[in-house]
Amino acid sequence: MEIVEMAVKDAFRITPRHLPDRRGSFFEAWRHSALSEAMGRPFRVEQVNYSISAKNTLRGIHGTKIPPGQTKLVTCVQGAALDVVVDLRVGSPTFGAFDTTLQVAGSGIGVCIAEGLGHAFLALEPDTVMNYLCGAEYVPGTMIDIQALDPALGIPWDLSAPPIMSDKDAVAPTLAEAAARGLLPSYEHALTAPAVG
Repeated sequence: MEIVEMAVKDAFRITPRHLPDRRGSFFEAWRHSALSEAMGRPFRVEQVNYSISAKNTLRGIHGTKIPPGQTKLVTCVQGAALDVVVDLRVGSPTFGAFDTTLQVAGSGIGVCIAEGLGHAFLALEPDTVMNYLCGAEYVPGTMIDIQALDPALGIPWDLSAPPIMSDKDAVAPTLAEAAARGLLPSYEHALTAPAVG
């Protein structure tokens, strides 16, 4: 597999090598030692989530306060999605930057997101299923929500119709509003977060 750091610092795109034969194909989605080496610390899984989304559903931008933080490895296992990582860490050299990954079921491509980064995706097909391997268990009251349609971020969603969004995501603050309210993690806290995932 190939693991490369994305345009957002501490986010990694994992592209597996497929081994095809007459039965179909096989690939290794990720390996603990390789991902831990790329991240510079161990990645362990403490919770597994799935989301199932109608076509044109926009989920996110979602992050987690530090502490506790939550590393995620996100992969599309059915359908297709435009996956986006955004740096929410105030003081980071890539604060406010984003990177996109087309995730298509069967490709095995995954995106690993460190503490303090935000995640969003647009479902491109009906019943798109995303799998999340989480490095920490969910803690109520620690979620950070940022407006995915924030014009200052300029994420190229390429929408042909208004997206389907949760009520919470539809009224989420912009990145600048969240920063002004002190809702975002600092880059310093992200770097010193305990290696829990």
